Amino acid sequence: MRIATWNVNSITARLPRLLAWLESSGTDVLCLQEAKTTQEQFPAQALSEIGYESAVHATGRWNGVAVLSRIGLADVVRGLPGGPEYEGVAEPRAVAATCGPVRVWSVYVPNGREVGHAHYAYKLRWLDALRGAVARDAVGERPFAVLGDFNIAPADEDVWDRSAFEGATHVTADERDALAALREEGLQDVVPRPLKYDHPFTYWDYRQLGFPKNRGMRIDLVYGNGPFGAAVKDSYVDREERKGKGASDHAPVVVDLDV
Repeated sequence: MRIATWNVNSITARLPRLLAWLESSGTDVLCLQEAKTTQEQFPAQALSEIGYESAVHATGRWNGVAVLSRIGLADVVRGLPGGPEYEGVAEPRAVAATCGPVRVWSVYVPNGREVGHAHYAYKLRWLDALRGAVARDAVGERPFAVLGDFNIAPADEDVWDRSAFEGATHVTADERDALAALREEGLQDVVPRPLKYDHPFTYWDYRQLGFPKNRGMRIDLVYGNGPFGAAVKDSYVDREERKGKGASDHAPVVVDLDV
């Protein structure tokens, strides 16, 4: 079974690349973030034509998540149970589904904007709610994982230059403590460092030649429970999909399971 996570940064803009990648990569389940569309405008029909069911949680121009599966889709949960609102809005940042033998959450963690900003406090509250939500799914013998754009680099090695992030979000102790709290629920980072590259980044800013200069971050993560981790046979970041015209600023993260 091949499972992946990908922040596509607008499914409308990325649809031709997404469809081609799904067909060429042999992916069975894709956790997708930053759809930037509404539920009604989500291209479920185009995905169905190549064999994928869609569980979508999206409400408009910003955010939006989905789980795409060609091996079944059941027990869908849209929204983060107990999750906080931001400025009175419950943003569409989480969706869960059971796909064949595996249960997954696709998450798009709030960015945080700046340390001390209201959005940063919201990010930490959101991560605390995520911990409560995944705790219920992480127990037992069923393989389970939470995948997505966490907007946190787990360690200094996961950013191209730690000094460039001094005082910024994505690398703070509070954010990393929130990731550690997830691991305390029986989850582990199943995409180890190093992979094929010394720095297996997953995101590169469009500006200032971020990708050609490899000024990236590893913020797209796969956290699995014990049965999920035990089933992992391979993992990689598909850097090729970050290349060329019309690419997202994130690359897909792919995990192969023996289940």
